[in-house]
This record gives sequence, structure tokens and C-alpha cells, in this order.
Amino acid sequence: MADSTRDYYEVLGVSRNATEEELKKAYRQTAKKYHPDLNPGDAEAEAKFKEANEAYAVLSDADKRARYDRFGHAGVDGAAAGAGFNAAEFDFGDLGDLFGSIFGGFGGGSRRRNGPMQGANLKYGMSLTFMEAAFGCEKDINISKEDLCSACNGSGAQPGTTPETCPTCRGAGRVQQQTQTLFGMTMVTKDCPTCQGRGTVIKTPCTQCRGAGRRQIKKSLHIKVPAGVDTGDYLPLKGEGEPGRNGGPYGDLYVQFKVKSHDVFARSGMNTSCDVPITMTQAALGGSIELPTIDGTVSYQIKEGTQPGDTYTIRGRGIPNKNNPNSRGDHTCRFVVEVPQRLSEDQKRKLREFEATLTDRNYVKRSGFFTKIKGIFNK
Repeated sequence: MADSTRDYYEVLGVSRNATEEELKKAYRQTAKKYHPDLNPGDAEAEAKFKEANEAYAVLSDADKRARYDRFGHAGVDGAAAGAGFNAAEFDFGDLGDLFGSIFGGFGGGSRRRNGPMQGANLKYGMSLTFMEAAFGCEKDINISKEDLCSACNGSGAQPGTTPETCPTCRGAGRVQQQTQTLFGMTMVTKDCPTCQGRGTVIKTPCTQCRGAGRRQIKKSLHIKVPAGVDTGDYLPLKGEGEPGRNGGPYGDLYVQFKVKSHDVFARSGMNTSCDVPITMTQAALGGSIELPTIDGTVSYQIKEGTQPGDTYTIRGRGIPNKNNPNSRGDHTCRFVVEVPQRLSEDQKRKLREFEATLTDRNYVKRSGFFTKIKGIFNK
């Protein structure tokens, strides 16, 4: 019997933040290793196989996994041991034909293969300027994708005709074949060679799509980009992917953003920043200045004795929160004191005269620095 107290993540050998694909891969490997058909008479292997089924039944279900993560086994009591997971519905295709036939023996393989399947998801890369990303915008895009043939409505058969049940597999899409393996004679389940797993054959193919039921099309879409998106963010467009199989729904289109840099502003999450150059005189005496923000300029009074690298933060003048446009980040200005260049002889003379009037009282940091230096070398 499976140990109901053992951690499900430990059973599958994955971390607690494992993705769906990592869980699926780990389950395939564990099931392959401990499957009873490959370990006849081994009670321990059978117990571990059941334990893996129980673990995957919980962790592959988003709701059950959330309850398990929060409450442990108490949150999913009875959910895994019952009808939570059916090995027949799991896709073991990448284990090869041998294991496909073993698990297909549970009775669900052909139903899964011919059942409705969602269409492929698509991705579109969109480039945005700094301001477009900050405040949102609207854009028209053109995509090329596969869609159902409009002439035959996706059936692949010439209008006026319909696909017929495959005479080889009788609509199952799969056929069984006895094969000699390392484990003896095994019944292997494969795609039907006549219908390639579809379960139907087309006697009179559609002339527009040549029987494929699908054609490549170009489609225009109007996109509303929300304010606050950043590089790497996705905007999902439901049902704008490729069509499903066997009546399955369309996939989705994911628009992924890449935001260009700005000449003045930098961004970190919802916060923005910029460097503001000021003169030595402004830094020493203070004065009025206009600070740039993504909304425009803001008046600011520079303090006397402003030092290079000093900053001033304006609350609520950063990037809007893409999930709550009424909330915004902050904007920080960093003051950069620009030293004048190409001075005339008269300007140099006046600066030397001015420098001669200064004392350590005027340079607090400089005085403190050299005092520390003397203390180091006089020890």
C-alpha cells in the first residue's frame, strides 16, 4: 500500500515549485520504472507505482495542489486515492510504443487520441516605446496562422461530401499489432496507417485545402495595450491561436512586449528615474529648476549646498500599475553637478581668488575625509 504520509513532491522527486511539464516528466519516469507489468510479483514496485499515481493525481490538479500546499495531506484526504487520476487518460507517448500499449491497456488510449484537442497557442512579439508602455496604447497587428478551411469548414472533404469511418481501425484511430520485445510477445498499439490516427478517411478531398481541412491565412487584429506593461510581459488574446482538433477549441495568441529604452528616463518596475545636470553655482547657492517626469515638468527649489548624487523623489509620478491604473510608482531625480570647461583666463583667476577664501568649514566631506586618512597613517 502507498505510504499516505510521504510528501508527494518527494514521491515524484521534484521541487515544490515544479512546473506542469516537470511534474509530467517526473511521473512518466517513475511510472515507467515501477510499472507492475515490468516488475511482475514485486509488491514494493507495485506500491511505489500506486504511490506515484496518487501523488500525480493531486499535484496535476491545480485546486488539489493548492489545498495540498496549504494543508498537506489533510487538505486532499480521499481526493487522490479515489477516482482523481486515471492512468489511461495520461499521455505516455514519449515512452515509446511498448509503454504506450501497456498503458493503453487500461482502455482510454483511443478515446484520448480521437477526443477534442485544443489548438496550438501562438506568440507575437511587439515592440513599444517607453511612453507607449508607460501609458498604454492601441496598435494594429497582422499575423499569419493556420485556420479552418472556409470552403469545407475544416472537414477536409469536398463540399457536399463527408469524411468516412476508416475501414482499417473502424474509427478508433489506433490499431494493435503483436510484436516480439525483450519482455516477450507484446501487443503494441500504433496509429492506424490508413487514416494516420484520425479515425476517418476522405474519399473526395476539398480542392481548396487538398484534404487538410486547414489553410494558412493572414489576419489583422486591433490590440489595446494596457498602461504599465514591461519587457517580457504577455497579453493573452483568447481564441486567437490555431484551431483545435476533433472539435476542440482554438488556442490563444500571446502578445509579448519589448520596451525600448528612453533618452532621459530609466525604469525599474513601476519606478522611474533620471539624472538632472545642475551648475556649481546652483548646487552651492540653490535655485529654482524644472524637473522632468513622464507626465511633464515639476517646479523644484534646489537646496543650498546640494551635493553630486543627491536625489529628490516625487511620489506617484512613476509607471502606472498594469493591474490597477490608479496606483503608480515614484519618480526619482538624481542631481549631477556639471563642472565648467574651457574657462577663460579671467574666469580661472576669479575661481582661484574665490578658492582662496574657502576653509574646511565650507567642505565638510573633504575635511572629514582627510581627517580619517591622517588617523589611518598616524596609528
